[in-house]
Amino acid sequence: MKLPRRQFLHLAAGATALPAMSRVARAQAYPTRPVRIIVGYPPGGSGDFHARLMGQWLSERLGQQFIVEDRPGAGGNIGTEAVVRAPADGYTLLLALTPDAINATLYDRLNFNFIRDIAPVAGIAQGPQVMVVHPAHLTKTVPDIIFFAKANPGKLNMASGGIGTPGHVAGELFKVMTGVNLVHVPYRGEGPALTDAISGQVQLMFVSVTPSLEFIRAGKLRAVAVSTVMRSPALPDVPTIAETVPGYEANGWAGMGAPKGTPSEIIEKLNSHINAGLVSPAIKARYADLGITPLVLSPSEFGKFVADDTQRWARVIRAANIKPE
Repeated sequence: MKLPRRQFLHLAAGATALPAMSRVARAQAYPTRPVRIIVGYPPGGSGDFHARLMGQWLSERLGQQFIVEDRPGAGGNIGTEAVVRAPADGYTLLLALTPDAINATLYDRLNFNFIRDIAPVAGIAQGPQVMVVHPAHLTKTVPDIIFFAKANPGKLNMASGGIGTPGHVAGELFKVMTGVNLVHVPYRGEGPALTDAISGQVQLMFVSVTPSLEFIRAGKLRAVAVSTVMRSPALPDVPTIAETVPGYEANGWAGMGAPKGTPSEIIEKLNSHINAGLVSPAIKARYADLGITPLVLSPSEFGKFVADDTQRWARVIRAANIKPE
């Protein structure tokens, strides 16, 4: 049967619109079952904290459970690769962290390309590394540390949670920009390094604000400076490193990613709800108490943020010739 031209064009237009309509309908219905948020680190760390805080918010807003699944190993790469290999349907998400930007250069042979294979969904938060020393140590300021390190080359130890961790590369950036010789002492995790910094077994450490804040407030560690351009609201009397070393900046950050190819409608829906959480009074207050700043960005803005941070750490890793364990 031959259709009249007008009827044929109407049917053709309707057929073309169906896929777009079905995508929108899927996004409106999403999620219809539980969603996994993969964290590439052990329970109890900062990544786990961000994932659980945001997972609870999304569960309440979207009516399905957002379940945090910790998959530690290989500096976070095991968890990231699990998300890269997952179906691109919005039901497996990645709690992306600063090490994802660092690992892109640190590791020569990854089975994925983070920038290419993970779709940016939303920023979550950013915060400083804190340069801390034992309260009994002679150094109290950044100029003190620079002077002491230059007068005593190789005698000032710098602890970190491991080679290539944010605390390590923040310290290496400080070394490159000041020309000091700090002896890196890598630990298997930020917790053990922090324990030895508190006991005075190591003299100096660049540590995330979240796990160190209670020890700083209790006087068990002295906060010398923070790594962000602006002072931390949680430590308003502590100067920035940039006040002594112009241009120094080493933010830690967290965000949400998804497998490449995840429908844009689902990404936009997640972005909208995550950003609503970041400006909610409860989450803002929780982050403010920890000295963390919400990172409210569109998917494309978050993608550019990650790409810029990846380039920043690539320069540091190459300049300091950092190699993974």
